[in-house]
Amino acid sequence: MANDLTRRNNFLDNMMNMRNWMNDDFFSDLAPVADHMKTDISENDKSYTVKVDMPGFAKKDIHIDYANNILSITGHRDTFSDDADKEGNVLHSERRYGQMSRQYRLPDVDRSAISAHYENGVLTMSLPKLQADNSNDSHIEID
Repeated sequence: MANDLTRRNNFLDNMMNMRNWMNDDFFSDLAPVADHMKTDISENDKSYTVKVDMPGFAKKDIHIDYANNILSITGHRDTFSDDADKEGNVLHSERRYGQMSRQYRLPDVDRSAISAHYENGVLTMSLPKLQADNSNDSHIEID
């Protein structure tokens, strides 16, 4: 009986290890966005504030666009110039290169007033909201 229980536990352990291995391998291509562009967005009556973690990017390699109520942020890294040893062998590498991007729906932003600042791997943006223009109010009072 104990032998059957041990075999069953070993089988379950092996299945869990295989599942973990398959998930790690299958989802590894999705990891760069989730791991490298974590975002905080806050909102008040006058603006949105967006903070995006983009460590290792040069400011010149970050592109920001706002169109049709969508904020798009794209970062691009070409290669890394460091070697693991004298022969250039890399034992383990988790850093990625290529293009990563995210999009966020933020309606009614005053495009001309958006500001962005990049420091210590964090992109911080202020997106002021459009102010309602009450001078063109089409409402007509009835006497």
